[in-house]
Amino acid sequence: MIDVIGAGLPRTGTTSLKAALERLGFAPCHHMQDIAAHPEQAQQWSQTLNGPVDWTGVLRGYRAAVDWPSAHFWRPLAQAYPDAKVILTVRDPHAWYASLRDTVFALLHDPGTAPAEFQPVVTGMRPLLDHIWRDTFGTTPADPMPEESHAVEMFRRHTADVTGALPADRVLIYEAGQGWGALCDFLGVPVPDEPYPRLNDRQAALTRLREPR
Repeated sequence: MIDVIGAGLPRTGTTSLKAALERLGFAPCHHMQDIAAHPEQAQQWSQTLNGPVDWTGVLRGYRAAVDWPSAHFWRPLAQAYPDAKVILTVRDPHAWYASLRDTVFALLHDPGTAPAEFQPVVTGMRPLLDHIWRDTFGTTPADPMPEESHAVEMFRRHTADVTGALPADRVLIYEAGQGWGALCDFLGVPVPDEPYPRLNDRQAALTRLREPR
């Protein structure tokens, strides 16, 4: 049963949110990293393009889901799990654009740059990833990166779409710099006695992409 749905786009602190949710008891939390660790999931997720989706089957065993591909399906997931809370991670859209361009887009535009553990994701889910990118930006990963102004407008429109589609008390607009307080209040759980996770920032992601293979 999914209790928390992440609607935030990639490079908005989703890796840190995954760790935070698991620390708060919403474990395991699905993330693109899970598909890299379990390549057999690629086929399940690819089937989401083929008609009605059995979300219980796709996310069996998980209590939360963040990042692409699940975040792209926030609307049907919110319908499938009407009691689940929705967390929309956001950040400065211009900083987000630079981070997305140098990491996610670079990986999809030139799959040969992908770290070995992500090769099954990039190859096994190519049609789905192309679909998500095209549905989001109106282009394909084979095209040049969208112009910053276009991507920033899309980012803002996404925020408006999520907040406009769901009751205000069901959605938390969250920036990682806010720490535990807002997140724990929203989920109704105690605040841990430790710092909020800070994982896979832009520099760490770039380092991984540039490691010799």
